[in-house]
Amino acid sequence: MTITIINPNSTEAMTEAMLACARAAAPDLSFDGWTSTEGPPAIQGVADGERAAPPLLDLVEKAGQGGASGIIIGCFDDTALAEANRSTPCPVIGIGQASYHLAALRGWRFSVVTTLAVSVPVIEENIRGGGLGHHLARVRASHVPVLDLERDPRAAETRILEESLRAEAEDGIDALILGCAGMVHVTRAVEDALSVPVIDPVVAAATAMRWLS
Repeated sequence: MTITIINPNSTEAMTEAMLACARAAAPDLSFDGWTSTEGPPAIQGVADGERAAPPLLDLVEKAGQGGASGIIIGCFDDTALAEANRSTPCPVIGIGQASYHLAALRGWRFSVVTTLAVSVPVIEENIRGGGLGHHLARVRASHVPVLDLERDPRAAETRILEESLRAEAEDGIDALILGCAGMVHVTRAVEDALSVPVIDPVVAAATAMRWLS
């Protein structure tokens, strides 16, 4: 049985990066990756999420009907996650959701380092709406546009690393969560620089599927 990672944005390189990350994290599972070609190039804030939802839900339904054993929504905003769960009988999880719950299971207080400030309210609402607000220290914006993670990875890594170090120094956290699917390329650098655990949301979702699919 195959777990389908659905990228709600139309950037194919991000889908491929998530797919490689998931396969490395859970080599005992079978993954494939789908890109929502009708979605926006990146999801940054409420308007992009609303635009991405209809074609994403079409793909969720298609994957479910095609026999997927599980579906991962490959956007840290957990785009249309509630609707996706209602539309198919197989397990559907979001990468943001998986990372928050992983931290909560360990009893960790965490901060999130995401991309732009426009994404902060969405992430805060998701965490509090999931009943995990007491684990949250802060959601921080690195001011890196999502597509810059592909276009200018070195500069993006520097800014994400700087914000991650500030989170560790200022927020009183037990763990840091990287708040974008496109950050899979910077995980190692952040892990090497911080003394607290760093949660990659794609890894969290992929490994969670061992228990769900």
